Amino acid sequence: MESTAGTSLLERCKPWVIDTLRLMSHTTPMIRPIEPRDLANVRAELKTHWNSSEIRSLDRRHHADALPGFVAEVNGEFAGLVTLNMDAGGWQCEVITLSSRTLSPGIGAALLAAAEAHALAHGCGRIYLTTTNDNSRAIRFYQRQGWRIAALHKGVIDRARALFPHIPLGGLDGIQVRDEIEFEKLIGAAAWK
Repeated sequence: MESTAGTSLLERCKPWVIDTLRLMSHTTPMIRPIEPRDLANVRAELKTHWNSSEIRSLDRRHHADALPGFVAEVNGEFAGLVTLNMDAGGWQCEVITLSSRTLSPGIGAALLAAAEAHALAHGCGRIYLTTTNDNSRAIRFYQRQGWRIAALHKGVIDRARALFPHIPLGGLDGIQVRDEIEFEKLIGAAAWK
């Protein structure tokens, strides 16, 4: 067994630091706007996470495969998606979908940052999104990204289930899916008010 006496902490950590940096360089996502060539991957991602390209949010229907947004690529492979809808009047933007194909760190945060930059560039003062009450992982993620809970929309999923019986009652971690939680982030000049 080799002694570490006389070896600095930096020298002992050097292989770990190099391996970590090498791993990070291979998993850093490249974010770009959705292009027509992405349609098959976009639809597959929507089908995987929402069972459809038709997404309901706050009792409104969106065809997410026709919305603007961004894709993430890692090593040239499709790794995630965010789709957006500019509300009438253009002062706010809704994130309709946000997902990643892997648990690689940074993909969701990078996509969300791209959505925020897009909204800001289009003059929005507020960007918002909803998630279901059972999605505790997403709820924690949005809060870590600086988003705040803006509203609880009680019974939205119950009403949607009446129209679309295929929506399951049971959700993540055995929690009944009934409500939508709205998160928001004020951006640009609105953030300073």
